Amino acid sequence: MNSPSPALDLFLDLAAIPSPPGEERAVADVVLRYLRDLGLEPDEDGCGPEIGSTIGNIYVRLEPTVAGTPLFFCAHLDTVPPSGPLEPVVEDGTVRNAGGTILGADNKSAVVQMLEGVRRVLAERRPHAGIELVFTPKEEVGLIGAYAFDHDRLHADLGYVYDQAAAPGEIILGAPWSESMEVQFHGRAAHSGMFPEEGRSAIQAAAKAIADLRLGRVDEETTANVGVISGGTAGNIVPEWCTFLAEARSQSQSKLHALVQEMLDAYTFAATATDCEVEWQLRKSYQGYTLKRDDDVVSLAARALAACGYEPTYAMSGGGADANVFNERGRYCVNLANGMTDIHTSTERISVSDLDGMVDVTLALVHAALAG
Repeated sequence: MNSPSPALDLFLDLAAIPSPPGEERAVADVVLRYLRDLGLEPDEDGCGPEIGSTIGNIYVRLEPTVAGTPLFFCAHLDTVPPSGPLEPVVEDGTVRNAGGTILGADNKSAVVQMLEGVRRVLAERRPHAGIELVFTPKEEVGLIGAYAFDHDRLHADLGYVYDQAAAPGEIILGAPWSESMEVQFHGRAAHSGMFPEEGRSAIQAAAKAIADLRLGRVDEETTANVGVISGGTAGNIVPEWCTFLAEARSQSQSKLHALVQEMLDAYTFAATATDCEVEWQLRKSYQGYTLKRDDDVVSLAARALAACGYEPTYAMSGGGADANVFNERGRYCVNLANGMTDIHTSTERISVSDLDGMVDVTLALVHAALAG
């Protein structure tokens, strides 16, 4: 590679390839080819058909060359679905999409930063205590690939994802617990003009329930949302069904349980008040975690960031990432900010300096993990 920024070249290639959840094949093939060109032997597990994706999880391991602490790095290959063409361009040192939709820096920038870090470890014969890479599908719709990955394959107990949209230097110490719910109200259909008294409006019941919910930011640790609602069959028929999707998140597991129960109570009360019936399905979206500044995985990140000229800062995240799954499975995993900005929007962007800077952080993490 003769480019002053091999990371940029690879990122432009990946960002031009659509990879919405479940349709990651084309991007995965580029990643697999890249790893094989480095002389590595990546493999892809068989979870794809089970989770509704065109790919499984990609895994590769570099055998250690010296003593120290092995590390794993993880990034996801899917993006939120683009709503227009993917035409990544570089303007004034920043990569944007000229097609009026997402760029896909979430999380292809992290994929590139990890791949380029490994390429340089090999090309420059840098000593390391063992490096493992995991690239997952369907993160954006519930961390599904990470949950399907066999975590017992990992030799490393400490790892990193780069999936926080902020300037490099920010270290995420925790992420929330989350539960999602699908709620369906059942009423009774009737002609709305001739026999409205005989009907029982499921939409009215759902509206009453939603009106009684505490939505948005409930407190400094907790949020709730209703995101999708549908129901009824025609404007002149009292609607016999209405369904909506809701979620709750909290940094406190006990607060989350209390809020979810409060929401379920609101559904039951609304159904009773409108002479309807209600049923729901609860699903744990992901389990939260909290790390401490003196945990090895955190202090190592702080040293690596400082070595690269970034002042370490600490924050809690309001969203989930593959790090939630690794921590749930007993692997200490930190989410690091990597320079992504305005993710999931048409103004999504990342600077070339941040793209390259997190390659240096990857190398610094590998160096900081050496014994002695």
